[in-house]
Amino acid sequence: MKFITAIDRYIARLVLVPMLAVFVVAASLLILDKMLTLFDFVATQGGPVTVVFKMLANMLPEYASLAIPLGLMLGILFAFRRLATSSELDVMRALGLSYTRLLRVPFLFAIVLAGLNLLIVSYVQPLSRYYYEELQFELRSGALGASIKVGEFNALQNRTALRVESSKDDGRQLEGIFARIAATNGEVMVISAREGQFFASRENPDTIILRLTDGQIVQQSPTIRNPRVLTFASHDLPIDLPKIEQFRRRGDKDREYFLPELLRIGWSKSASHEMRVQSIANLNYRLVEVAMMFLLPMLAVALAVPPKRSTSALGVFVSIIMVVAYHKVNEYGQDVSSLGRVDPTLALWGPFTAFAGLIMWMYWRLAYVPGGQPIGGLETAFSRLGKAIGRLFGGLRRAPVAKRPADDATDGTGAPHAA
Repeated sequence: MKFITAIDRYIARLVLVPMLAVFVVAASLLILDKMLTLFDFVATQGGPVTVVFKMLANMLPEYASLAIPLGLMLGILFAFRRLATSSELDVMRALGLSYTRLLRVPFLFAIVLAGLNLLIVSYVQPLSRYYYEELQFELRSGALGASIKVGEFNALQNRTALRVESSKDDGRQLEGIFARIAATNGEVMVISAREGQFFASRENPDTIILRLTDGQIVQQSPTIRNPRVLTFASHDLPIDLPKIEQFRRRGDKDREYFLPELLRIGWSKSASHEMRVQSIANLNYRLVEVAMMFLLPMLAVALAVPPKRSTSALGVFVSIIMVVAYHKVNEYGQDVSSLGRVDPTLALWGPFTAFAGLIMWMYWRLAYVPGGQPIGGLETAFSRLGKAIGRLFGGLRRAPVAKRPADDATDGTGAPHAA
């Protein structure tokens, strides 16, 4: 007997297409929501636009850890909903195929994607989170090349103020330059120039050269009675670059450790109590997120099959709410257990046990109770609510228009109004 039959291949095709579509849509929505914030942050820090896409790429593994379970569940749900509404599921059931047998391929998908998600949360996500933090640090420190803001005064090394009227050729050609340089001995130089260009210094990599063209220098000093005014055709102004601090090493935050590292820290006696608690909480959070994926095929089937003679899509909305709410509960459990207020086993595996028990009951009611419907009560309530709303709006549309009183049909003398 073949392990994978034609029915399994048919179910696999029905699951694969919506699963990939949901994954792409969910990841895209999460990226677009973050993109606006990153563009504003990078523009404020004066960094290059390309760094936004690097930061978004480093956010993908974190979004994938939520988009993969969501895509798996909705892919299975849409596939079995199509089978149920087209009566193909009834035919399969009449042939003696149980729900457990029909879930063979969905469980294979769940095993493969759970392994992929485990790899992501174990190694890929900690690295991407570290690189994301490093890009943020480099933006704030100017290591990515902070730009000169046109039309504003830019402070350099707390002793040089630079203002540029306009720029051309992607910032390589500057026009309308004004600079004020204050030395430690009290000497002040005010420089204005028609245009200028930045050049790298061969002698000192920590210094750049601003080559000015057609300008004047006004020099003031405590030792000079009258300011000196010099006119130049070309003048090189050296500008010291700010010193860039080194970014911290990976692992200073618990969410940047690999899974084996979290396990080692959690059992290490040399680590501080606070570090052990945070490591154990993060370890349990990652494991419980992966373990939840093995329950999703049963949840999807339980919510996919609507009542007979019904095409309600309530199960789709309930499934999304359940998965997202469970994810948020786990995040809250991790935060609370990281502070040492609640044991990580209770804060994270407690909701998992309750969630698993609810899914088992829903699946058992659908698969083994004749006529059982896990969300039959919700279906009935929403159906009645929809009918009530329909009657309300229908009554408003059919409300009669108020007629004029009989006295209004005359002009007060008993004669009717002229038409």
